Amino acid sequence: MYDRIVSAVLDHHLPPGTKLVEDKLATAFGVSRTRIRPVLVRLANEQIVTLTPNRGATIAQPTEQEAREVFGARRLIEPMLVELFIQRASVGEVQQLRDSIEQEEAARAQGDMRRAIRLSGDFHLRIAEGSGHQTLGRILRELVSRTSLILMTYSAHHAAEREEATACGCREHRALIDAIRLRDPAEAARRMRDHLARLETQLHFGPAEAAAPDLVALLGSAG
Repeated sequence: MYDRIVSAVLDHHLPPGTKLVEDKLATAFGVSRTRIRPVLVRLANEQIVTLTPNRGATIAQPTEQEAREVFGARRLIEPMLVELFIQRASVGEVQQLRDSIEQEEAARAQGDMRRAIRLSGDFHLRIAEGSGHQTLGRILRELVSRTSLILMTYSAHHAAEREEATACGCREHRALIDAIRLRDPAEAARRMRDHLARLETQLHFGPAEAAAPDLVALLGSAG
């Protein structure tokens, strides 16, 4: 249940502010409400969900300050993760990163921005996994989930701007791969910091508008 809700967030199917009604979640997953509550508490502890007394659970709506803190935290830990990745990664693991970029570019070419952003997050998580640093890897997974909420809330409203931002992300990922392939940890760390800083500059802070999804149809049909 936890993984399916997080996946729905990462895939941008559960926008910020979506109300997570316990009865509907229980129906979607085919379980009792008592099994839903601990999952919501876990999501709340990771700041993916907001729990409000007498109002229930909603997908978190990050503030501008929270968004900047998330990107600041990522700039602190991801340069270290990519340096560790370079020390440990096999040729096959580097190739997996290249494959991930190609899938991201294909999604962008098809106009599937949700999938492109999900694949972009997966690229960063692959580096974390290959680094061997389990603690920072767990922290980054939470930060990537929160980044997805931030991008849903504050991405450019115009399609052309969104597409250009994603295209830049692909190019920067390829530049990062070049530094990884050359086994240059200092350059890879620099490119990672620059990439994350540029992503933050693409945010447009303002109110988000999104229709509420059908939880039963969305989560009940998930694999």
